[in-house]
Amino acid sequence: MTPICPQCQSSQVETSDYARKVGCTLGTVAGAAGGATGALGGAEVGMVAGLLAGPVGGVLGGLAGAIVGALVGGAMGGMAGVRLGELIDENVLKNCCCRACGNRFSATDAAGIYDPSFE
Repeated sequence: MTPICPQCQSSQVETSDYARKVGCTLGTVAGAAGGATGALGGAEVGMVAGLLAGPVGGVLGGLAGAIVGALVGGAMGGMAGVRLGELIDENVLKNCCCRACGNRFSATDAAGIYDPSFE
């Protein structure tokens, strides 16, 4: 549902999503750092499993475990950051901007005012 500007009732409203973008970036970085820390455990498991294939397998298994841990941690952190950013955008920031009149408002300001043609 597209929000309608509470000032001019225009449906030409766009969202800036600043908190969502920042949350995604910070969450990804923090998640990757946490994942890299947790990846040390994954690297140990990978090394043990890789040792079945010899010394080279142990090194490659450890490296693969570390990379996978960092990637999974980054993805999880990014998703958590996006969700937190969406909550901040929706409830705290004036995330919506009317292109017709320039009015900035939050989605909660436009609660109950939606353009029915987009449903």
